[in-house]
Amino acid sequence: MWLRYNFQASGISGKESGSRSESSPDPQGPLPDLAHEEIRFSFSTSKAPCILLYVSSLTTDFLAVLVKPTGNLQIRYNLGGTREPYNIDVDHRNVANGQPHSVNITRHEKTILLKLDHYPSVSYHLPSSSDTLFNSPKSLFLGKVIETGKIDQEIHKYNTPGFTGCLSRVQFNQIAPLKAALRQTNASAHVHIQGELVESNCGASPLTLSPMSSATDPWHLDHLDSASADFPYNPGQGQAIRNGVNRNSAIIGGVIAVVIFTILCTLVFLIRYMFRHKGTYHTNEAKGAESAESADAAIMNNDPNFTETIDESKKEWLI
Repeated sequence: MWLRYNFQASGISGKESGSRSESSPDPQGPLPDLAHEEIRFSFSTSKAPCILLYVSSLTTDFLAVLVKPTGNLQIRYNLGGTREPYNIDVDHRNVANGQPHSVNITRHEKTILLKLDHYPSVSYHLPSSSDTLFNSPKSLFLGKVIETGKIDQEIHKYNTPGFTGCLSRVQFNQIAPLKAALRQTNASAHVHIQGELVESNCGASPLTLSPMSSATDPWHLDHLDSASADFPYNPGQGQAIRNGVNRNSAIIGGVIAVVIFTILCTLVFLIRYMFRHKGTYHTNEAKGAESAESADAAIMNNDPNFTETIDESKKEWLI
């Protein structure tokens, strides 16, 4: 699928854009040059390479946003003054993963601000020899470039077979080409579509979340550079933390083992004590009761004072 939107001069001239530009006919004069562009769109695809967005001109100037065979995003600017286009490669993200992604590109003269998904914006600068004006913009293409004349070799290489996936919320300055294509407006006459175009919000909410900053990430390892001097051996990043974790684990394991051993010893002692005294009892029988002739004799042998009690008990008292 591809879509082409032919620009109106008054449709991209900043303050003069609006309803008047949509209702007025195309001017016969030259198209305005641009020192400022704002491009916003969302997309999702699982196939690479492909062309997402391309802006052509009546000169050799162009702007392209594409997905390379590796799945990485690339922005190509050619404003003249340089032999080769200026490339911005976002090599740290694979955007051909089937998930929705959002792209915001803002250029003011030689400064380009790029924001991908929810990640922080990154600033780039065109070479000092580059021009600052996008001369005579002609058409905007989505999905594939169908343009007469000379096309950049990289664009030509990635132009086949075309984009397959979802494009939504596309906006170039004040122009929304998909909105013009799906809704009958005065700008619809400037839209040409090849293939099936269905209205959808498949790319409205990017799912790719930005990583936590070093200030809020508890696992950030920047402090290892300053702490590595305290450790005699540090073969790789994070080795100090791994050693600390192992040391703490050993201490905790030792404490737990001592506690368990103490509990087991206490249980064994209590069990042995209970079985040793099970079924036994103590009496107050006098010692030598087994060898004595009688119980009285045993008591007398054990308690010498007991004889006096017997003698007194035998006395008779007359009153």
